[in-house]
Amino acid sequence: MSKFGELIDVEIPVLLDFYTENNEQTEAMHLVLRDVAAALGDKAKVIKIDVDKNQELAEALRVKSSPTLIIYKDGQMKWRQSGEQDANTLINLLQDFK
Repeated sequence: MSKFGELIDVEIPVLLDFYTENNEQTEAMHLVLRDVAAALGDKAKVIKIDVDKNQELAEALRVKSSPTLIIYKDGQMKWRQSGEQDANTLINLLQDFK
């Protein structure tokens, strides 16, 4: 878990996407997240986390559905939502936390 702390304890916003494989929503969100990452460049980080490979972390954060999106800044959770989001919404949210 200390690795997780290093990921989220940074000055720029970090968007975490908790996903599961073989899920239609996952494929759609990966395309959206690619666009978000491209639009924001080094102003934010976008990290995809496979729930099946990171069960301990998913349980600790009470991730119950996929996708679950969480934004952290300076180690603090700032926003959380389950379900799909569009690129513009995510970009605006991340810009609000810069």
